[in-house]
Amino acid sequence: MGAKPLSVALPTMPGMGNVTVVDETTAGGRVGAWELTLPEERLPLRELICRRVRHEVERYNAASGDVFHGLVQPTGTERLLNGYRVRERREIDADEQCRLALEAFGRNGFLVLVGESQVEDLEAEIELTPGVTMAFLRLVPLVGG
Repeated sequence: MGAKPLSVALPTMPGMGNVTVVDETTAGGRVGAWELTLPEERLPLRELICRRVRHEVERYNAASGDVFHGLVQPTGTERLLNGYRVRERREIDADEQCRLALEAFGRNGFLVLVGESQVEDLEAEIELTPGVTMAFLRLVPLVGG
C-alpha cells in the first residue's frame, strides 16, 4: 500500500467536502467532534476512515505530548480514559494505523454512521454534502461475555 496524501484543513470552496467527524459512546455520549475538509465531493468509506486516521496521526506526530487521541490503539501503547499513552515518545506510522482501523471495522470494533444511516461496506461511496456528519461508534466488548 503506497503513501496516501495527508488530509489538510483547507478553506471551503466549491467542489470540496466538509465532514464533521464525531466520536460517540455506546451510552450515546459524544466524546469529541472536529471538522475534516477534503478536496473531493465523494469518497469510499475505506478512504474516509483512512483520511480520518491520517489526520489524527499527523496531529499527534506534530505535537510533543505522549498521548495519542485516535480511533484505534497504536501498537505498544497503554489505553487511557480518553486516548492511548505512547510508552516511549515516537512517531506513529499512519499506514499502520490505517491498516489497524480497517481491520477493526471489519471485526465490528466500531460502526460508522453517515447522517442517520449506518454504512457497512468499505467500498460504499459517501457523498460529502454540506453539513454531513460521520459518527464513529466504538464498540467495547463486554467483560466476561
